[in-house]
Amino acid sequence: MASLDKQISAQIPDLLYTLASRVFFYSSIYLSLFCMPGRVIAIGDIHGCSVALKSLVELISPNPDDTIVTLGDYVDRGPDSRGVIDYLIELKNRCRLVAIYGNHEEMMFEVVAEEKPPYDWLRHGGVDTLDSYGFVGDLKVIPESHREFLRNLLDHFQTETHFFVHANYDANLALDQQPPELLRWIKLTDLVPLPHKNGLKAVVGHTHHREGEILELPHLICLDTYCYGGFWLTAMDVESGQIWQVDRNGVVRQPIPSFGL
Repeated sequence: MASLDKQISAQIPDLLYTLASRVFFYSSIYLSLFCMPGRVIAIGDIHGCSVALKSLVELISPNPDDTIVTLGDYVDRGPDSRGVIDYLIELKNRCRLVAIYGNHEEMMFEVVAEEKPPYDWLRHGGVDTLDSYGFVGDLKVIPESHREFLRNLLDHFQTETHFFVHANYDANLALDQQPPELLRWIKLTDLVPLPHKNGLKAVVGHTHHREGEILELPHLICLDTYCYGGFWLTAMDVESGQIWQVDRNGVVRQPIPSFGL
């Protein structure tokens, strides 16, 4: 019996080391997925307004610890969709960029990468996007780096307190089970979702406010403030509620409204 006690005692340090290693390993995974050390900042629909995007990011002044979540609709309707994608690709070198898949990127990708007929895309602003690339009949004018950007867009993203999708969601379905049409196409004017079962607050775009204001519900924030239509491109620190807004020419909104989360 004494010999057995000695064997167990001898193994305790190794067991404690193994346990501590596993706790550290899984804690590291949790922190990397959910506990971002910097700010989490969402940016609404950009729609080809590259001047506004560059001005807005300079106001934010992101550092490598910050996460910027762009909510989709980078292309179409505005004058410089190519410049927007160029800038977002470069932004990955300054901070963590999480780029959500919007319905306009879906239309563009279907034409550019899947060779589907372009008619729907052209009716929804694709002509402006093609013009920004200097298109004269050959889609090869769109560089591979931009195709790769479109290919890697995400349907959703979440933190400990918020989740991010482009357009809408089903409150009773897990985020990875959401129908693509709902995530990218259904406006809040057609369907206002209930609070999601995960208990997190939703941050969306897609449904532009015709007077350029942020839409806030107790369980949802919409940041499409109609930049291409003459109002604002909006960014929000989702934890502090700090807001930055510029117009399509990069002029800062003064005064910027306060926003309480």
